[in-house]
Amino acid sequence: MAQAPESLELLNNNATDKSLNRDCTTLSRHVLQQLQSFSPQAQDLSALMNRIALAGKLIARRLSRAGLMEGVLGFTGDVNVQGESVQKMDVYANDVFISVFEQSGLVCRLASEEMDEPYYIPENCPIGRYTLLYDPIDGSSNTDTNLSLGSIFSIRQQEGADLTGEAADLLSAGRQQIAAGYILYGPSTMLVYTIGKGVHSFTLDPSLGEFILTEENIRIPNHGSVYSVNEGNFWQWDESIREYIRYVHRTEGYTARYSGAMVSDIHRILVQGGVFLYPGTLPKPEGKLRLLYESAPLAFVIEQAGGRATTGHMDILDVVPKQLHQRVPLIIGSPKDVAKVESFIQNGH
Repeated sequence: MAQAPESLELLNNNATDKSLNRDCTTLSRHVLQQLQSFSPQAQDLSALMNRIALAGKLIARRLSRAGLMEGVLGFTGDVNVQGESVQKMDVYANDVFISVFEQSGLVCRLASEEMDEPYYIPENCPIGRYTLLYDPIDGSSNTDTNLSLGSIFSIRQQEGADLTGEAADLLSAGRQQIAAGYILYGPSTMLVYTIGKGVHSFTLDPSLGEFILTEENIRIPNHGSVYSVNEGNFWQWDESIREYIRYVHRTEGYTARYSGAMVSDIHRILVQGGVFLYPGTLPKPEGKLRLLYESAPLAFVIEQAGGRATTGHMDILDVVPKQLHQRVPLIIGSPKDVAKVESFIQNGH
């Protein structure tokens, strides 16, 4: 039987109401809803996320016009503290985060893998009680070939006065993070974050200039078919990792996916399940990834989604760094898949 016109109108109105409610859930509003509070700390966290979103918008705009502008693509000719060649986008993105936060009154310092030492907010600017740690552009070698890139961020509260300027309080386990996440610059720009109350994703709506809620309480599958690793390093790995790779090669149902941008690979695994590996090598057993700027923030996100992150011997979030730019091996993803890799390491194949 055909529905009465008034019933159809009611259904359409309900659909519109739901759509409107979702379109109104911006990132800063969502943080306050998560905390169920308008306390000073809740407002600070909301404002911090809003500033991170602004940095993401500026970087996304720059990337969208990269091929049309001078001074965006290519290398600067410099080498960063990690001994890596610096891309022009690395410098731009690092400066964006500093500019966005310098006058915010929210942070006392920013620490980045692109800077030898933390950047302290000048005394003539308002100074907050939080620290932003970040990788301004993850996978920057993809810039010149128009592939996916990302930014990774972590927020910590300052502990003590840091009178010596050594930021010693940052040398603590990843469980001290109060927020973490990443921005993915792909066909659309997405921001994924956690404040310890689940993992939530937002998509940048260019027409509104706002990150709009896409999905709440994301849960990583218990097992996935994807394994993501740079197999070009195969002969530099420990035998146990090589044996794991041989296992997935001969086992039906596994698919290799590796983009060279960790944020992109981790996001795929968050949504579809699987495991991402960046193990140490025989010449560099500590691996390549920075604990404070890459591994710990992503581990916080994945654990909050029901996944796991480990060095192969201990949880990433339990590792206490001895220096700001410390590196760690990383195995991260679905619980079942991470456990499988660990079994090869622990059995010493």
